[in-house]
Amino acid sequence: MASINDSLNWPFFEVPHRRLAAEARDWGATNLANAAHPVDRAGVDARCRELVAALGKAGLLKHCLRAADGGASAEIDARSLCILRESLAWWDGLADFSFSMQGLGSAPLTLAGSDTLRARYLPRVAKGTAIAAFALSEPEAGSDAAAMQASARRDGTHWRLNGSKTWVSNGGIADFHCVFARTEAAKSRPDGSVAAEGISAFVVEPGDPGFAVAERLDVMAPHPLARISFTDCRIPAERLIGAEGEGFKIAMRTLDVFRTSVAAAACGFARRALDEALKHVMERSMFGRKLAEFQLTQATLAEMATGIEAAQLLTYRAAWLRDRGERFTAAAAMAKLTATETAQTVIDRAVQLFGGRGVMQGEVVERLYREIRALRIYEGASEVQKLIIGRELLK
Repeated sequence: MASINDSLNWPFFEVPHRRLAAEARDWGATNLANAAHPVDRAGVDARCRELVAALGKAGLLKHCLRAADGGASAEIDARSLCILRESLAWWDGLADFSFSMQGLGSAPLTLAGSDTLRARYLPRVAKGTAIAAFALSEPEAGSDAAAMQASARRDGTHWRLNGSKTWVSNGGIADFHCVFARTEAAKSRPDGSVAAEGISAFVVEPGDPGFAVAERLDVMAPHPLARISFTDCRIPAERLIGAEGEGFKIAMRTLDVFRTSVAAAACGFARRALDEALKHVMERSMFGRKLAEFQLTQATLAEMATGIEAAQLLTYRAAWLRDRGERFTAAAAMAKLTATETAQTVIDRAVQLFGGRGVMQGEVVERLYREIRALRIYEGASEVQKLIIGRELLK
């Protein structure tokens, strides 16, 4: 199996990273080699709960948190997140999803939550006994998150939330949601865009009065996804995350931490596609010889492998810069853009090499084809990454 383990001698890695890669490889081989891939909603929800519990029991979820909150290291280590996501994605997209959403869903608390809030939720996240969700996007506010319309107003010792959030991963199964809402009226900038000021972050639990799962959303790669709504949803004032009005900054800091790990997951999907393609072309006979013997096949494989290596180098360089405390915004955007776009191409070529088998349900490459598509959109679409890179170049 080609994986992150083949690249561990790169200078980006230290001894703990090499140990973690071996641990992730062994855990995947034991727990995910024969993983089920349910497509019905109930089966997907149940499988995610199982995976979160198993990842917690194995201690892998600790890498999403700081040591003070039950995590593995003093600060969240981006390289560890990337190693785990690449390894899990190679085996099973739902396992990668379950791991990453625990990190993304709880990161606002990790970055800005009070001691009381962190103690209440984060140790359970690390153990896999509480499922987290991140609720930022709205029907009319996706890439332009500052245009959100969900609102929150203070009501004595509580806050009242109104509005809705969509594309909420773990929606419907989460034990708590980190929700972003306007605590001040939106203000327009001279260019017509909406200013990001006046947004705050809150912890909302499914049992809070006025909270509802409004709609379960079905996508091509099944995972728990929903639109959630708030109708005078009343939550205690102490569930405000950070200071009032700091929510947008908290959201962007969260995405900065996990954006590079999306690139790593894409690398895991792409490597699995290459591995499946290599195995197939060496076994498949065509016109009296193996498919691997054709020069067109070899050229295709060479392009696939080269693209993956380039994406990996950008990904782990960005994670390394982040862990060193250096500026990494452009590097993370380059990594996500390159890795996700490359993975889409690599997986498409793997499907092509498989021919008719490649589009049959049950084939690994068919599943990868569905799983990769969303990565080019969530946590900043490819077009947004280009804007980020351009903006950074012009500073």
